[in-house]
Order: sequence, then C-alpha cells, then structure tokens
Amino acid sequence: MDGSFYITTPIYYVNDVPHIGHAYTTCAADVLARFHRMRGERVLFSTGTDEHGQKIARAAQDAGLTPQELVDRVVLRFQDLWKRMHISHDVFIRTTDPEHERTVQSFFLLLKEKGYIYKGEYEGWYCVPCETFWTEAQLEGRLVCPDCGRPLERLREESYFFALSKFTEPLLRYLDEHPDFVMPESRFNEIYSFVKGGLKDQSISRLGVRWGIPVPGDPNHTIYVWFDALINYLTVVGFGRDRELFETFWPSAHHLVGKDILRFHAVLWPSMLLAAGLPLPRRVFAHGWWTVEGEKMSKSKGNVVDPLEVIARFGVDRFRYFLMREVSFGLDGDFSERAFVERSNADLSDNFGNLIHRTLNMVWKYRNGRVARPSQYEDREWEELLQEVRERFFTFMDRFAFSQALGEIWRLVHFGNRYLDQKAPWRMAKDPDLGEELDRVLYRLLDCGRILGVFLFPFMPETATRLLQYLGVEEILRDRNPLALCDWGKGPSVFSVAQPEPLFPRLQG
Repeated sequence: MDGSFYITTPIYYVNDVPHIGHAYTTCAADVLARFHRMRGERVLFSTGTDEHGQKIARAAQDAGLTPQELVDRVVLRFQDLWKRMHISHDVFIRTTDPEHERTVQSFFLLLKEKGYIYKGEYEGWYCVPCETFWTEAQLEGRLVCPDCGRPLERLREESYFFALSKFTEPLLRYLDEHPDFVMPESRFNEIYSFVKGGLKDQSISRLGVRWGIPVPGDPNHTIYVWFDALINYLTVVGFGRDRELFETFWPSAHHLVGKDILRFHAVLWPSMLLAAGLPLPRRVFAHGWWTVEGEKMSKSKGNVVDPLEVIARFGVDRFRYFLMREVSFGLDGDFSERAFVERSNADLSDNFGNLIHRTLNMVWKYRNGRVARPSQYEDREWEELLQEVRERFFTFMDRFAFSQALGEIWRLVHFGNRYLDQKAPWRMAKDPDLGEELDRVLYRLLDCGRILGVFLFPFMPETATRLLQYLGVEEILRDRNPLALCDWGKGPSVFSVAQPEPLFPRLQG
C-alpha cells in the first residue's frame, strides 16, 4: 500500500516527570507508526516537549535554575523513557528549538496579515498551572480551576487576540461534513455541542512572561503557550520552509491527545488552520485517562505509576501489551498490579507463549529443528480464519481500536492452541505412518507463529523480533510491506528453528 501517514502525540509539558498517561499516548502512536510502515507507507511520527510559559519560569525560579536549565533536565527523562519503551519516533521537537520559534512567528504574522489577530485588552480569571483563562459562566461562582482545582488569578492586561468567534459556522460545517474528524463519537458530540454554543475570541499573548516566543514586532508580549505549542505540528512538516515535506505528510496528519486537551486540538487548532487557509488534520483522537486501583493519580496520594518502574519489574513488551489491550482506546482505564499480572499471565504466558513454546519444542524433539513445507499444505479452516482476522484487524487498526485489533490476533492464538491439542503431534510422533501428517501439523503451527510475529510487531517489537528469529524468518521485517506476507503459502520452503526459551514466563503476584 502506497501513501503517507503522519502521526503525532501532544508535546508534553515539562513541569513533571513522565507518567503512565504520557506512556499510553506515545505507545499508541508508536503502534500506529509501526503498523503503517509495515503497510509500505511513508510515515512521519513526532513527539516532543512543550517548554514555554509562566509555570515553567516559576518552577525554574523555585529550583534555583534558569528556565532553559530546567527544561534541559526534564527533557532527558522523556527521551530516556521513549528509548526504553522502543518508541520509534522520527522527530522529537522542543518548543525551544530555533526552527520552531521561526515557524510560530511566521504563522502569527500570517494570521495577523489576514486580519484574524488584533490587539485589545483582556480581563479574566487565569489558571497558571493549566495556562488557561476561564469565563465567569464556566466557573459557576467558584474561583478555582475547573480542570485542576487550584486557585485562579485575576488578570487584566493588554493582549493580542485571535478572532476565534469568526469560525463558529465554518467549523460546524466542517464537522457536519467530516463526522470522523474527532473520535471517538462521544468526543465528537462534545466538541460539536461546544462549537454550536458559539466561540469567543481567544487571548494569544501575555505581558510580563519572559519565558516564551516574542510576538514579532512587539517583544513586550510573548505568544500564549497553547498557540505556540499547537504550531509544533506544522514545524515538524516543514511549514514555510520545506514544501515537499509539507505536501507529503500534512494531508495525512493524525493527532492523538488526552481528552483533557481535546478542545485546544479540536476547536482552537482547526480554527487557526482555517484562518491560515490550510487543510485540517485527518483526525483528532482523544483517549481517556488512567486511574490507579480506582483512584485518580496524584503525587499527594503517592499513586502515580512510573513507567520506568513497571518496565524494570515486568519488561517493556508486557507493559506495551497491557496498555493497548486492557481498555478500548478512547475510554478510561484502571491500572493495578493485580490486573497487570493477570492479563500478562493469561494472554502472554498461558496462551501465546504456551503455543509458541510447545510448537518449537516439538519441532526440536521430533524433527531436529527443521520442517520443510509439505505437500498439501493448504487448510481451508486456517485460511478462512486468517482471511477474516486480517480484514477485521486492518479495520480496527484504521479506527485506532487497538484492544479489538489484538483480540483478532488472539483468535489465531486460541485457534492454534486448539489445533495443537486436537491434532496431538506427540501421539503422531509414535506412529511412523503419520510422519507426513506430523510435518503438515508442525509446519502449519510454525507458519501461524510467523504470521503472529508480523501482526504483533507494532505492539511488541522486541518479542515479535525474537519470535521471528526463533523461526529463522526475521528477514520478513525488512520487507517493504511485511503485512502483505501474512498469508498461507508465503512461509519459507524450510523452517529451521532455534531452540527456544519461554517468551513470557509466568509472573508471580
């Protein structure tokens, strides 16, 4: 399949260490990037950090550091986590990058020239930690941030405004014409209702905040951190400097975000793009939040899940699998060690790992590690199941339904285990007259393992690579379109397998 695919995570605010929420979004983006590469598409996958704003300046001052020193330290934590999680991003963008500053200022000037940015005065309640203004109606008489619960500050100052109110009707028309622009459907309905209520002009600059990108021609103002941050998606694709890169990837842009920042991405951002005369992203997908044993994560409760600790204890692929399998993408999820261990043991140890380990052990025990493709290899039941699984797997992946896509893969796992138990190769091996049938059974099981290795690579790249190495077919991952090779009859003429170690020993817990 030809084409391009541009997938982004939010750029994460560097006010804290990365947690399970950051890992969840980034893992999902990585799964999509790997999947589309395996379809033969050109892929651009970006993540990064949002490093400007009053909150960072205050945190740096409290720590006795310059803002740049603070962000340079925190950024390393994100980069280290992505390395340990095998995140395959092509670009790691920082809002302190000079190229991004130039892009933001040129975009600001473009909207100003088009008449969508004007200077005025703003007065309102402002949440410093969330970098967000709130209206009196939104606060309902309570002077605390509706998102984080912290006290608000009253600000009145000169400001540049973006004429967001002009895009109520254009954005509604776009949503009517593109019902899959915001997903899942519940989030689309939320955004549609919000826009229908009417949009108000947005303050997009700050006075007295030195840690940010200066407004071009008016350096007393710095550009509002969200206006700055959203433009990173254009910086990555070379907006204003690399036409070929922009035209290759921007039409296929997909944004993954948490539901708490959906309005910025599904209201403010598309309005900014409409004002600039640019195409909108193909999709904005908002996933849910993770709780811990039913409670909201917080540092005060001491229940924040550190992905590095989970990986160190249980392994990276168990963690990646749990994140993508445990909950339907888009809904809220709950993390507990008990659920993690139960899911890992049931799916990875008892089902998938057991199928692979039993198969490879029998190949070594009965065929010295080598099985040639037998005559009459075809099997209608296998073929029909695989065709159905392939079609549904691709459909679910195109809708970012990762748990359901993995469920399809596990249909093959369960079928393989039943097939192995029904055929009982250990009994066939005792009868010399069943030697050819034994070869057929073992070869089919090995080819099932080959197909599983390819399907699972986007989710568990370390395990899938190891499996394909055991089978002696790891070169399939170097093919331009490995997913096209997931079919019966496309296995090697001879499987020459390595003596295996268990892929997923059972966890205690």
